Amino acid sequence: MVATATDAAAAVELLRTLIAFDTVSAKPNRALIDWVADYLRGHGIEPLVLPDADGGKANLYATFGPPEAGGIVLSGHTDVVPPGDSGWDSDPFSLEERDGRLYGRGTADMKGFVALALALVPEMAANPPPTPIHLALSYDEEVGCLGVPHLVRHITRHLPKPRLVVIGEPTSMRPASANKGLRAFRTEVTGREGHSSDPRAGLNAIEAAAEIVAFIAGLAAEARDDPVPDSGFDPPYSTFNIGTIEGGTAVNVIARHCALAWDYRALPGEDDDAVVARFHRFVAEDLLPRLRARHRAAAVDSVEIANVPALRPEPDGPAEALARELTGANASGTVAFATEGGVFQQAGISAVVCGPGDIAQAHQPNEFIALDQMAAGARFLRGVLGAARRG
Repeated sequence: MVATATDAAAAVELLRTLIAFDTVSAKPNRALIDWVADYLRGHGIEPLVLPDADGGKANLYATFGPPEAGGIVLSGHTDVVPPGDSGWDSDPFSLEERDGRLYGRGTADMKGFVALALALVPEMAANPPPTPIHLALSYDEEVGCLGVPHLVRHITRHLPKPRLVVIGEPTSMRPASANKGLRAFRTEVTGREGHSSDPRAGLNAIEAAAEIVAFIAGLAAEARDDPVPDSGFDPPYSTFNIGTIEGGTAVNVIARHCALAWDYRALPGEDDDAVVARFHRFVAEDLLPRLRARHRAAAVDSVEIANVPALRPEPDGPAEALARELTGANASGTVAFATEGGVFQQAGISAVVCGPGDIAQAHQPNEFIALDQMAAGARFLRGVLGAARRG
């Protein structure tokens, strides 16, 4: 208990530093990555830093132990969602402790886990385990796991392949062996402006977008009416969401432009390509011909902005087995949100989701992680290190 109590206390101070970096996805994360890199170098570990094309964002990968295959990856993302303009009782980028909780943007999702992993760096660097442990930090997870594919490609092409990865998303330290996938799109409709007193004079892009919304709602209703009760998911079906919609210029002007962003979260094993193809067929074979019959320059353009594969259950997989052993769980659950687990899994690396904090606190004002969850996370990672030392 002394070691884990010390680990948790050190992690709280590291979390204080991590929270102070404003790593909202729309902003660079490089300052945080550079700080972590310097922290690692201070303990004799030279990390791999993989910047994006612009250099403002980067992934980081560091190894503790021999450079050989079969290691354990501790994976976390460094970006956070915007704190919003109201609802906070304290500065979201300044860690505040009260009533047994640590408040700040990213405490639960998921800088708490990153801080706990960093707290073990001095020991892992001074006494490397015979089975390597790797730290993987990525960017832009919150907007579609955009950074981690770059990192995983580099690992599989140029480095010894790890055996398993623990994704430290907040699960209240309950192992999850599966998560839904994520497909996200921005769809833009172009019509023709005109005076609203004569609808024949134009083509209303908002009305066309409303048909698209109705079609997506129909797909959602189909999924909802055909649940998979034994999937382990809540809700036990694939889901759709219209996240944003914008268009038009004035109440008396027929809207020329309308854009919507929407996502589709498929159960593992569902043919998500077939569902997306249905959407595209509706647009190409039904909606667009009707629009162009009224205005030849009408257009509907969809761009996929995120494609995150689902994490599929791995019966007797090494990642799940390790997480269950260390947590004492008799079985693994699922999480409805997307993670980078499916990206690692597609690369042949066994994955499990297990981390401190409650997902219900994520993306909320006054986001927090409880101190007892930090302690539980410290015990878990101490167990990971013990497993690596056993080989």
